[in-house]
Amino acid sequence: MIIRFCVLVCAALVAFGASAVPLAVAQSGSWVAPRTSDGHPDLQGVWANNNVTPLQRPEVLADRETLTAEEMAALQARAGELFNADSGDAAFGDSVFSAVLAEAETFSSRDTATGNYNQFWMVEREWNNRTSLVVDPPNGRIPTRTQGADAVLAARASARGRHAQGPEDRSLGERCISWGVPRLGAGYNSYTQVFQTGDHVVLYMEMGGARVIPLNGGAHVDGSIRQLHGDSRGRWEGDTLVVETANYSPTSYFMGSSDGLELLERFTRVSEDVLQYEVTVTDPKTWSAPWSAMIPLRRSADPVFEYACHEGNVGMEGIMAGARALERTEADGGGQ
Repeated sequence: MIIRFCVLVCAALVAFGASAVPLAVAQSGSWVAPRTSDGHPDLQGVWANNNVTPLQRPEVLADRETLTAEEMAALQARAGELFNADSGDAAFGDSVFSAVLAEAETFSSRDTATGNYNQFWMVEREWNNRTSLVVDPPNGRIPTRTQGADAVLAARASARGRHAQGPEDRSLGERCISWGVPRLGAGYNSYTQVFQTGDHVVLYMEMGGARVIPLNGGAHVDGSIRQLHGDSRGRWEGDTLVVETANYSPTSYFMGSSDGLELLERFTRVSEDVLQYEVTVTDPKTWSAPWSAMIPLRRSADPVFEYACHEGNVGMEGIMAGARALERTEADGGGQ
């Protein structure tokens, strides 16, 4: 598994020391977005989501949308001590913010049996004063899940908890098939390269493959045609690229969503180094109301690397072989 350790070693040695960026980057009156030959903003390049801001606002922060400069400085200092480059398990996603907010003295991977590689291998995270990426609802938290969605999650958890009868009992990510669209997680292969022509945009995700999006603003394919990453259609609204996605497969996976998932994504280049990404998620089968998030993606000079996962699917072979071995042990009376 390839981990983006920065060409990066130097940056990792000063991890979490990045200067804060503002809550939202307003387009400067003196800055003009570069244009492609057809006159639209040039969004091409590699854009990274290494934000430390959690997706949902921690409940302890209640209705506070932002932190003070003093609070941010204290959290950054604590992160520098807790997640130094030489020791401690690697921290993924929202775990960085939650650990320092809770004033944790130590940090251990959620994989308590084997631990994890250490923080040295992780990319430098970017701080700003926001307390959540979710901007709607105003409380910064994702709406409650429906009973049906909870039942689906429980069934999936049950499948993972038993001895796998086949690969289908394991997640799409564990099987190296898909990590879902959209990908909102930060700090772990969270890079996207944008390619652009007059009639298509390609979003090549470092972890998850390419989304080829026609810009004709036309109708989606027939509803009987379902895809893991949905069917996307794009259009320009002024200087903003708008992408609508529907027709998800029942086997797709985005935070436990259903085949009724619909996305409205907006990409706006607001400065030389920031591509503002906004997404509204609608799925009545899964959440009680739509919700929206905004993520400032930062331009990166690093290339998008191949995400090799477990090449040849050797990991799945081991999982299946282990499940059969456990079954034999239990049949012989050697296990519970």
